[in-house]
This record gives sequence, C-alpha cells and structure tokens, in this order.
Amino acid sequence: MSQKKIIGRREVVDILDLELYGLDAKIDTGADSNSLHCDDIFIDDEKFVHFTLLDEVHPAYHGKKIKMPLYKLKKVKSSNGIVQQRASIQVTISFFGKKYKTDVSLTDRSDMKYPMLIGRKFLTNRFLVDVSKEYLTKTI
Repeated sequence: MSQKKIIGRREVVDILDLELYGLDAKIDTGADSNSLHCDDIFIDDEKFVHFTLLDEVHPAYHGKKIKMPLYKLKKVKSSNGIVQQRASIQVTISFFGKKYKTDVSLTDRSDMKYPMLIGRKFLTNRFLVDVSKEYLTKTI
C-alpha cells in the first residue's frame, strides 16, 4: 500500500487542459467534489459547455471563451445549502508532482476567496489534510 501524501488546507494546482498554472485551491473535506470559478457558463445543443475562466482581477485571467465537452450535469449543494445543477468537465490536473484525471464542476465562485475548491472524491485514498499547514505542494 502506498503512503498517502500530507497536504495543507490551501494548495497550488495546475489544470493542464485549461493552461492554468499555479492556481490557488482550497482543500475542502466538507465538499464532495471539485469546483472551479467561471463566468458565462452555458451548454450548447451539441453537449459542449462554454465558459470564461476566473475574473479580471485574477493574475491568470485571459478573457478567452473556452469550449469543452460536457462530462455531466450534476446536482450540487453549495455551502449556503442551495442545490444547483452544474455543468462538469473532465480535466487533467498536476498536483503534488503527479497528474490526475478528475472532474470539475463549473460555477460562479466570485464571492469566494479561492477560485478552485478540491473536494473529498479527489482526496480520498490519496491524501491526508493537515489543516495547520498550507502550500505544501510548493516544497516539492
């Protein structure tokens, strides 16, 4: 059995398919799945999801409209208890020196401090979270 890596409550992730590097992410064991901040999200008739990443204030913002295959639509209960239907895409991320294929729901996180949230499904059987630490990925 391989040993689980210890990560902090905040880490840095690269989303390779979206050419997003050094993205701050909140590690949230209370959240079921991953989510990413986007605007102008819509699904076309051919089951592609269109969106704009991040906000103009974010250093990685480039204003490009992105089009990706819709992975699935899923119901997600947000932190305020409201159930939303969200578009989800599959991406490859680089995290803690390894690449992982994972799904990410697209949502407006403009009122949140971190543009990405990493949830339990991604963390399970891979990582342990030490909430007293942060940005341990920067040390590898």
